[in-house]
Amino acid sequence: MSAVTPPRLVFHVLAPSHPCAAVEAALKLKGLEYEKVELPAGPHPQEMEKIYGPGHATVPGLLVDDEPVHGSNAIFERLEQLAPEPSLYPDPLAEAVREAAGWGDDELQPLGRSLPWGALQFRPEAMGTFGGGGPLDPAGVDYALRFVRGSWKYHHITAVRLAEDLAGLPAKLDRVDRYVADGVLAGAAPNAADLQIGATLSVLLTVGDVRGLIEGRPAEQVARRWFEDRAGLIPAGAFPAGWVPEA
Repeated sequence: MSAVTPPRLVFHVLAPSHPCAAVEAALKLKGLEYEKVELPAGPHPQEMEKIYGPGHATVPGLLVDDEPVHGSNAIFERLEQLAPEPSLYPDPLAEAVREAAGWGDDELQPLGRSLPWGALQFRPEAMGTFGGGGPLDPAGVDYALRFVRGSWKYHHITAVRLAEDLAGLPAKLDRVDRYVADGVLAGAAPNAADLQIGATLSVLLTVGDVRGLIEGRPAEQVARRWFEDRAGLIPAGAFPAGWVPEA
């Protein structure tokens, strides 16, 4: 009997995207070979829709031969079919993991965009640290401000939304802590929820104003256990006084 030829996997990403980091961790966990295509920020929504269809303008995306699979949780499920072991949805916690991964995608993941981009509006020079360098010079700040303003528009960020996201973050971190206490997260091996939630928390740890809300609690384990520290730090004090809840 001839061996089955594995499908060709083409993974479309944006370099700083935390959902892309979650999917890449899953691909590596499964030991699957893949080609990674980094799309340029700005025109990437049009390119994604060409490949994955109308309404699928965000990253990540995965082509399994000619089959388009869009979005991190959908990709997790498809990877599970391609390579069942090690499982992203281990028994007997499979449904609890799916619920947590869905919550992480719907409720927590957006904060990994709104809070860093929101803080950079107030401290644009810190954008240089995300490339592994130091704070930007004045010309770099001019560029960063244009980029940040475009990101606010693209992600529908407003000051009201930022204040609401910051106020709601402690309750979301409490939920992550409960998942850890229930054994859904931070087990011996990463599952889909670990990767989905941990990737977002790893981004939030770059925001000095919220780092103190995460450090020292079980939620911190979920980020640091499966993801290396990300480059970049937006100094505490970026957000106006009174916006950030007390730790």
